[in-house]
Amino acid sequence: MHAAVVTSFSAPPQYASFEDPVVSGPDELVVDVLAAGLHQRVRSAADGTHYESDGQLPLIPGFDGVGRDADGALRYFILPDTRLGSMAERVAIDARRSVVLPDDVDPVVLAAAMNPAMSAWLALRRRIDFTPGSNVMVLGATGNAGRMAVQIARHLGAASVVGAARPSARLDALLALGADRVVALDDVGPAAGDVDVVLDYLWGTATAAALPAVLTARPDRGRPLTWIQIGSMAGLDLTVPSAWLRAARLALVGSGQGSVPTRDIVAELPALAAHLTTNAYTIDATPTPLAEVATAWTAPRSTNRIVFTP
Repeated sequence: MHAAVVTSFSAPPQYASFEDPVVSGPDELVVDVLAAGLHQRVRSAADGTHYESDGQLPLIPGFDGVGRDADGALRYFILPDTRLGSMAERVAIDARRSVVLPDDVDPVVLAAAMNPAMSAWLALRRRIDFTPGSNVMVLGATGNAGRMAVQIARHLGAASVVGAARPSARLDALLALGADRVVALDDVGPAAGDVDVVLDYLWGTATAAALPAVLTARPDRGRPLTWIQIGSMAGLDLTVPSAWLRAARLALVGSGQGSVPTRDIVAELPALAAHLTTNAYTIDATPTPLAEVATAWTAPRSTNRIVFTP
């Protein structure tokens, strides 16, 4: 078979021949891959910088996708930590880490949507006791995951959703996706209103400015504020002054691989897949032949999610 193969952490994957997958247990099966998304998690695994990377090469990148099994069923699947990823013509999956999809689902759209949607979905469904009617702010709302977070929060019952990011046409476009207001990062605080939950895809310097601004703008500091750290596009580290924790009822929570057990992630797959296929979502996807992986990998970053189609 052919696959995207990484032989050096300093070079993009190359389209090359690779050995066919082999099942190793009673719950495994081989699927023909129809679509596999190029997520940030995939890039970091392919360049050896992800915290789960074991440094071994060669590897096939990709940790999720949509495929068709031998019985003709369409499946969305998540792979365990493995060097034999989803950016290949075929892959061995654990059926217990997959969900059967309706036949009329667009594999490219679902492969593009599941990963970015999962970040906000798991944060609100598994990391906190999210109450419908809460006010939500998405910090870093113009990225793929942030745009999905705005829509997820709205569909899960948020009373209001604020999108915060650098000023751009993409920030303004969040109003059509379900945001009640949009604010520039420099204006986070009074302009954001009295939020209850923050989904933070930035961290670092952006959060260092936004968090105290939100805290001091709240009329009742005794009202709970839950700040969920999901991404770190603006920096890996944050200094937390003790006053932030003493002067307000602030809870800092992380959401990601490890903080959400695998069993909980797998348990949410059917509900999330059904939710994405039965509700109106705006999903930006660019289908790309897997044979063009090296070119697509190094092309200027787009706001659309690249989805490889073997």
